[in-house]
Amino acid sequence: MSIARRKDLAMVAIGLLAVVVDQLTKRWIVTYFTSAPRPPVPLLGQVLELQYLQNTGVAFSLLEGTPLKFLFIAIAITMISWLYWRNRTDGSLLLKVAFGLILGGAAGNLIDRFTRQYVVDFIHFQIPGRFNFAVFNLADSSITVGVLLLAYLLWRQNTMTPEHDGARPADTLAVADAPTGADAMVLPASSPSSAPQLSTRIRRGTNSGR
Repeated sequence: MSIARRKDLAMVAIGLLAVVVDQLTKRWIVTYFTSAPRPPVPLLGQVLELQYLQNTGVAFSLLEGTPLKFLFIAIAITMISWLYWRNRTDGSLLLKVAFGLILGGAAGNLIDRFTRQYVVDFIHFQIPGRFNFAVFNLADSSITVGVLLLAYLLWRQNTMTPEHDGARPADTLAVADAPTGADAMVLPASSPSSAPQLSTRIRRGTNSGR
């Protein structure tokens, strides 16, 4: 098995792990909050809490109530597939991990859409009176981390050029390292015909010096 295929297996494993963790947490949230009316569960006071929400939009409740969400999902999947195809043979392990996080999170939310017709969200982060973030789930978190990691790795890959890392092209090295001065006058040993001419030049220079 090639190294690239081993990295693909790691990508699949990360994706499956993201799906399993996402679906297990959602099942627990649904069971806990629907078995009886319950208030939000504080994890860090009012800053971080668990609450049950049915999301009919995309990640972080975006495009809720509009059919444009399906177009957005299709475009996102197409872009990620294209990026993976470009890096399928020479992509690093960390790059494949980023793809696994994104695809695993997307699969987790798609399972909700096909089985429930909505996505289960349950993580609520806010700063009371200042900031109130949309309720999200672990699949959204997996997608976000994967996208940020992917963006960083692609940016780093594009900036690691010979101009940025101090490397010189091969032809520049050949010109810069070419012999000059007295070294340039040394004739290659593979040219036997040049030996008599060099000897004659030396004798002429000796006679003129006298």
